[in-house]
Amino acid sequence: MMENMLWACAFVLACILFYRFAIPALKRFDAENVQRIAVQETETADPEAHFRHALDVANEQVEAVQEIRTGGARQYLFETQIYFSRDEAEEARAERVGVIARRFYQELPAALAGARVRGKQSARERASQRWRGRGETLH
Repeated sequence: MMENMLWACAFVLACILFYRFAIPALKRFDAENVQRIAVQETETADPEAHFRHALDVANEQVEAVQEIRTGGARQYLFETQIYFSRDEAEEARAERVGVIARRFYQELPAALAGARVRGKQSARERASQRWRGRGETLH
């Protein structure tokens, strides 16, 4: 009898914790997805959206500028170089982001040409054809 009451209390506590923590997290996740979908729909009509997306992806790939305090002075670190002002460090970071985005567009024609050569087959289909061509089996 007492054991059943403890299990019931544990279940009620678990439900309260789920309601308190999991439901708000799921709502935030859903709101972020709704916002992302709305942005994607508006970007389909925007001809410059691809450039912004390339810059956003490049921006994610570059580390942030770090502030270093040495005594009373502040210095800023970006990619193992120390800068004496945040503006200089942020400018170096922006140049790096630009280099990565430009490299994407420089490599894009080769990637698209490779897609034409590969055809519309998936990587799995191409791999299975190579295995069949050798007369070997996967097992």
